[in-house]
Amino acid sequence: MRRIPALVAALAIALLSVPATTATTASAADGPTVKVSEAQAGTGGSVVVTGTGWQPKTLLMMLICGRSEPGRGVIGGTNSCANADGRAVTTDANGGFSKVLPVVEPPVPCPCVVHVVTVTGSSPASGDAAFQVAGHPVEPLPAEVGTGRLSVLTDPRLDGSSGLLTWFGAPPSRTLAVTVGNLGTGAVKDPVFHIGTSHGVFAPQWDEQQWRGTIPPGGKARVELPVTLASGAHGDYTVSLKYGGKVLAEQPWGVGRPWGVTLFWVLAGVVVPAALFRVGMAVVDRVRPRGAAGAGGGGGRASARRGTALRRPELTLRMPRLGARKGQGQPEPVTASSTLPWFTPEADPGAVTGAGADVGIGEGIDTGAGTATTNTTKTKGNT
Repeated sequence: MRRIPALVAALAIALLSVPATTATTASAADGPTVKVSEAQAGTGGSVVVTGTGWQPKTLLMMLICGRSEPGRGVIGGTNSCANADGRAVTTDANGGFSKVLPVVEPPVPCPCVVHVVTVTGSSPASGDAAFQVAGHPVEPLPAEVGTGRLSVLTDPRLDGSSGLLTWFGAPPSRTLAVTVGNLGTGAVKDPVFHIGTSHGVFAPQWDEQQWRGTIPPGGKARVELPVTLASGAHGDYTVSLKYGGKVLAEQPWGVGRPWGVTLFWVLAGVVVPAALFRVGMAVVDRVRPRGAAGAGGGGGRASARRGTALRRPELTLRMPRLGARKGQGQPEPVTASSTLPWFTPEADPGAVTGAGADVGIGEGIDTGAGTATTNTTKTKGNT
């Protein structure tokens, strides 16, 4: 039981005896950071450089550079660094690293920094930590009167894809991604780029877009700018990037045709005339006179009305009574005839021939309405 307090006391003494190290943070906490174990060291010595917040499994290069500060970057680029004595390091799965860097004098006076920059990776990044080389001359940095000069370091690329709305005429959009470097003597802060889109042989239409960030002299950055075309645009386009009146890069862009719009107009050209035709026929059927149904043509309803209008009349034969005087209101006999079109008047089966008429009269049969009836006639004499 007495060994536990003794062990705790020994650990506390060991922790208090560890010397504190001096570290300098080069960038914000949410980005890549660089720290050194010593703020100053002489030539021939070494310092331990550590970093966090970098891309996992990325190759980095560590250099000691003069004429530089963490806030302004390396003035003059890698020409101000001891390139021959640099060290490479690969970050771990968490984006951290730790590497021993030998101390050498840079080719230009201090102030100096330990400059760390990515060699591989999808997005370039860099970081600086202030460091003083003991015995190396120190000169003040020049005033920031220089101008930045940006240049494209990698081929531009259009990222993104079209969605379903673009197939129906929505504006196509992409993201122009390019890595630029500052070859000037001054830092470039929040540069304003011009994005141009041209179709075929037409001149490009330019649009101003501001990129938020600072590119120090000799530094580089990945710039991503959105590009949007007009609604329904299709064909071969060219996207251009311009800065300071100079075109830095051009990238072709083939935009597919919005076939959804074509399909919509084809359906509209078929459905709308059919709907108008049906509405027009309904209006005509509503406003035309009913008496003209037989004269008009077309339709089962018109045929039914025409058949009703042309219904043939039924004729009734009325035979005169024997002994009745002429002109006493008795109708004259009418010869029944059929209106069937496939019979001639001579061959009409409904007509009453002369012999048939005599037989009918002699027998006292009334053939009215085609129905035979028996007439009882009173005659003088014996019955």
